[in-house]
Amino acid sequence: MTTNSLKKDHDLIEKVLKSMQATIQLLNDGKKIPESILMPVVDFSKNFTIVCHHGKEEETLFPALEKAGMPTRMGPIAKMLMEHDETKKIANKMEISSQKYLESGDTAELLSDMQQYVEHVTQHLWKENNRLFMMADMRLQGHSDEIENDLEKTEETKLNEIGNKREHYEKLAEDLSQKTS
Repeated sequence: MTTNSLKKDHDLIEKVLKSMQATIQLLNDGKKIPESILMPVVDFSKNFTIVCHHGKEEETLFPALEKAGMPTRMGPIAKMLMEHDETKKIANKMEISSQKYLESGDTAELLSDMQQYVEHVTQHLWKENNRLFMMADMRLQGHSDEIENDLEKTEETKLNEIGNKREHYEKLAEDLSQKTS
């Protein structure tokens, strides 16, 4: 399947979203969340999700779909690009509200930003998994190996840009899962 690498990313992102939901619940219960949980969530959201995963879609999958005849200025690709921009905006707000929370202990903005991020990204992943990726797998059937290879190269390039490896983010997701469960 053309989108296996991207689906694997989604599994990792969903694991962090579950940790974020647990963190939201802890904050609602009046618990203090340490920097050792908050900042890895921000790192993952900004670097793995936005730089690496969205980079793979925007630089590899979407151009391949365009080449296969799918329009990029309208339809699913245009919608996903708009949602990627929204994800970035929310993640930036979440980074600022995390810093404010760590300095002041005020949870209001952080709770709002985290909840917005979880809801937005959850819906976005659903659309990709259940619509876009199904279309991509059908349209790009004959090019699966080539596209998977290109996705792998894009991931490596993006992770090198931020100075990490996939294993770092897999461990980060696992650690967050254990700390918030």
